[in-house]
Amino acid sequence: MGNKAYLVLENGKVFCGESFGAAGEVTAEVVFTTGMTGYLETLTDKSYFGQIVVQTFPLIGNYGVIPSDFEGKIIGPCGYIVKEWCQSPSNFRSEGDLDTFFKERGVIGLCGIDTRALTKVIRESGVMNGMITTELTHVDMDKIHSYRVTNAVESTSVTEMTRRENPEKTCTVALMDYGYKENIRRELEKRGAEVIVCPYNTTADELKALNIDGVMLSNGPGDPADNIEVIENLKKIMNMGKPLFGICLGHQLLALANGFKTEKLKYGHRGANQPVQNLETGRVYISSQNHGYAVVSSTIDPEIADEYFNNVNDRTCEGVRYKKIPAFSVQFHPEACGGPRDTAFLFDKFFEMMGK
Repeated sequence: MGNKAYLVLENGKVFCGESFGAAGEVTAEVVFTTGMTGYLETLTDKSYFGQIVVQTFPLIGNYGVIPSDFEGKIIGPCGYIVKEWCQSPSNFRSEGDLDTFFKERGVIGLCGIDTRALTKVIRESGVMNGMITTELTHVDMDKIHSYRVTNAVESTSVTEMTRRENPEKTCTVALMDYGYKENIRRELEKRGAEVIVCPYNTTADELKALNIDGVMLSNGPGDPADNIEVIENLKKIMNMGKPLFGICLGHQLLALANGFKTEKLKYGHRGANQPVQNLETGRVYISSQNHGYAVVSSTIDPEIADEYFNNVNDRTCEGVRYKKIPAFSVQFHPEACGGPRDTAFLFDKFFEMMGK
């Protein structure tokens, strides 16, 4: 195993374990995710940019590294904490182990700590900053306290438009990349869309020139309210008259563009077992989620929109349907495969809107 390493939280708590993956030190926001599977999707989800991820499931890495399961080309989190990582993965699709993968990608790992106790700290006290280090003698607590995720969308978005031709093309969709997941693109393509992945700052005039049928607003990292330029740009995109579908950060940004507000949650919703309720039908769905912010339900103007879904556990907003523009959005991930896929109908809804 590796050398002795530590997690130092901003409240002064220290967890001692062992290092694996890349060598070094990292300071970031510490969050936990409850997914029992899907660690590869978690690691390649750009929504975790600027964060250290704690896996609550005790054994991680048992089915190895499978590039075809990746949600993006880059690693989202800058640190990764597990109770135990599997040194000998067993899977016919596996192309490596986590330790080697982390060394190649520069991801700093920490294992052998009591992740259950750590999760309880975050759950009770809320998300907090922390540092993974191999040396306790030079820990800068001021640096830990002052850390903040910044320039998140700019750091994860593509810089140039890319068009993927679809031989079964029935429509063209602009996928605004705020840190998008590959599964969103896959869900659009398998329904017949030719997808144009666009940088986060693509303007309404640039979108008009593409002759698109709809706009997908992707997930992504960071505080949605930090994206002032994106929000102002969305106000113009909304007036194009094209159907819009927002997921996660895209959902939050669309809400902010309509004058609603967002707030930071105590410890967020991250995992594959989050229950959400359709407020029109009363039906509950189990969803996959990864977010630390939410739209404030009380700020949704009933003249502009209605709340579409909310979270069964804490009743925070999980979806919005707009009245004056052809748009809707959800906080959870209907493209994810953490369990039942019954929220995939939302993509069909988007395609029906484009057909009209």
